[in-house]
Amino acid sequence: MLRTACLLGLILTFGACERVNHIGKPPDFSPPEKSPERVAMIASGIPTVSPPRRSTDTASLWSGGQTSLLGDRRAMKRGDIMTVVIEIDDSASISNTSSRSRSGSENMSMPHLFGIPQRIDLGITDGASMANAVSVTGSGNSTGTGSVSRSESLTLRVAATVTDVLPNGILAIEGAQEVRVNFEIRELLVSGYVRPEDISRQNQITYDKIASARISYGGRGQISDVQQPRLGQQVLDAILPF
Repeated sequence: MLRTACLLGLILTFGACERVNHIGKPPDFSPPEKSPERVAMIASGIPTVSPPRRSTDTASLWSGGQTSLLGDRRAMKRGDIMTVVIEIDDSASISNTSSRSRSGSENMSMPHLFGIPQRIDLGITDGASMANAVSVTGSGNSTGTGSVSRSESLTLRVAATVTDVLPNGILAIEGAQEVRVNFEIRELLVSGYVRPEDISRQNQITYDKIASARISYGGRGQISDVQQPRLGQQVLDAILPF
């Protein structure tokens, strides 16, 4: 029992560490040094070797490089940054009804079974009889109604970094944004895979063109802590069968 109590105490302590971090002060930002975006920017991969420039290239007003005035400034290699536009306005409504009914009746009588019912009737209370020995009646009724209605509206913009370029040219992107207001941090996370040709000339891409998109919009802080049930209550809700 002592070992169980100590183990339970350690679990509760570790679960409360995140909340203890911002008791009496605003929650801390996530350290940017450990983000995969910073890693991708530092190690952007092997640089491509450009062909030797001719003397006429230096006098030309046009160049195909990203840094030129007329160059393609879209993200295309590891460490580049693009803008992800999230505009979600979805609604869904589902309704279904089911009904089931069952009834049954069973009756068995033995008025003359070698005189046995009559002999038994002599030894029981007056008015009782074994003529109808077994009588079973059953009925069942089940009705179910279900309805689901959802409506979601979200408009956000976040800068994402190309963290990897797959062998087929698909770009893996990941972006994070944190805004702290008083004692609450609003977090926006986005990740997925995009095709370079889906990126607009403004270096933007909409969320519906991101494959395996993972979008998270939430927060952490004192208000979020109050709205969440305590750890013990969450454990009981998961294991109690009623």
